[in-house]
Amino acid sequence: MPSPLPMRDGVGATRLHVPLRGPWPTVSAYMVERFFHLDPELLLQRFDKGDIVASDGSAVARDAPLGSEEFVWYYREPPTEQAIPFTEEILHQDDHLVVVDKPHFLPTTPGGKFLQNSALVRLRNRLGNPDLAPIHRLDRATAGLLMFAVRPATRGAYQLLFEKRQVQKVYEAVSARPDRWDATRFPLVYRNHIEKLRAQVRVEVDDAREPNAETLIEVIDADDRVVHTLLRPHSGKMHQLRVHLAAIGLGILNDRFYPELLDDGPDDYARPLQLLARELRFVDPLSGEDRVFTTRRTLQESPGSA
Repeated sequence: MPSPLPMRDGVGATRLHVPLRGPWPTVSAYMVERFFHLDPELLLQRFDKGDIVASDGSAVARDAPLGSEEFVWYYREPPTEQAIPFTEEILHQDDHLVVVDKPHFLPTTPGGKFLQNSALVRLRNRLGNPDLAPIHRLDRATAGLLMFAVRPATRGAYQLLFEKRQVQKVYEAVSARPDRWDATRFPLVYRNHIEKLRAQVRVEVDDAREPNAETLIEVIDADDRVVHTLLRPHSGKMHQLRVHLAAIGLGILNDRFYPELLDDGPDDYARPLQLLARELRFVDPLSGEDRVFTTRRTLQESPGSA
């Protein structure tokens, strides 16, 4: 469903579905209850200013009865953002693809307390392309390769590569060396069942169910302090690599989620998660040529890095 509002500062308008029936006399009453954490009067003032619009772009009045609009659009109020002092590097750009080297701490898309400080919005503004869209995603804590589609007409062809698992992805990670370290276990393939439940920051692991996540784990190097691994995920479940390494006793350094969930706190830029999207390899669905992209970043805790 197209938005009646244009892109603004690299960010599209938000669409909200409004019930056609219910206990609310007006659209605005529903939104006041839905967004109970906001000041009701400030929200109603947005109706009066014409900030809440219908599918044809016309302003929705604060007294518009429930059922008069099924969808409304509005711009999110920009949060007070803490600037992320790292810059994404463009590694490749053509008529269809943009490939960037994402730094740690930068989210792929807007969300939560980050809006302008997301790779997507930064690149839309930087390249002057409101149609730019992510083809896949990386966790905010993970650094490395990230691909964006330039044109809506060809976006689906690249997204289909990921859906059909036709993109070979390679990651690196650095973990604390366990007391009982046995390098002869590797390479190994780890499988389990991972499920993301709503309103939970971590994924759930269910060992009783058929595995839906698989990773080939190899050792690059190790010293008396850390183990540096190469990871080839066959699937792309949320937090998959973090969960799999934690499960074999190699929890990634500076991981605040696995194996234990730590208290939320401000970003510590000196201690980034030691996980890096190192390589993407695939056959281009438009040109038929082999594509290989490799990160220029390294993990600061890898053996010999000090």
